[in-house]
Amino acid sequence: MEKAYKLLAKQEGLSNKRAKDLIDRGLVYHLDRKVKIARAQMPNDTYFRVEEIDKVDIIYQDENILAINKPALLDTYELADAIEEEETTLIHRLDRDTSGVLLLARNEDFLKDAIGAFKQRKVKKRYVAWIEGVFCEEIKIDVPIRTHKQGGKAFSQIDEAHGRPAVTIVKPLEIQGKKSKVEIEIMTGRTHQIRVHLSSIGHPIVGDERYGSVTRSKRILLHAKAISLLGYAFEAKEPRDIQKYK
Repeated sequence: MEKAYKLLAKQEGLSNKRAKDLIDRGLVYHLDRKVKIARAQMPNDTYFRVEEIDKVDIIYQDENILAINKPALLDTYELADAIEEEETTLIHRLDRDTSGVLLLARNEDFLKDAIGAFKQRKVKKRYVAWIEGVFCEEIKIDVPIRTHKQGGKAFSQIDEAHGRPAVTIVKPLEIQGKKSKVEIEIMTGRTHQIRVHLSSIGHPIVGDERYGSVTRSKRILLHAKAISLLGYAFEAKEPRDIQKYK
């Protein structure tokens, strides 16, 4: 028996640190089950499968802005290497599991204006997701959210008394078995807002075990499809796992 990350390092010819990082990021599988604990003891003959991350696609670029389609399972801190752009600054962020439109500023003046647009809620963002259950009617979720640390990671929950205002609009797009594809527009930008709000109405995002999904998935099936601000508008092509469920 040996720790999973050490076995992976030997199998793939990697450093222990790199192997542990791959497991922590949810990219390593054994017998089609995700290896979740890097230090888990496993048989010495265990064979692992390592998922590859899709490449970063550039949607648009000019002297002010760089818009990319971020693949799922890529952390924002890795973008500099992925796009080979040094003179850019992130305007906003997407969770590791979330794919879609991500914007970077190419100069300080535009960055300042963009941050101002976010603070003044002059940015329009549209997402698509696959959720648990059958969802048939448009709904507006208007309940406060409070965020705190849990196990060193951010965790959000509905909190009518102490939460910050949060508004999410959800529209049905498609139903496949007991899963539904929905379009989401957020009027505020709280941590894990979409995930918490959908969970609160009994429709967690597929693969989002943290907020109640009972379905195993390679990632949380959420995609930032479109964003507009300061006269710009961008849309990111849906990856295969969002275009069609299974």
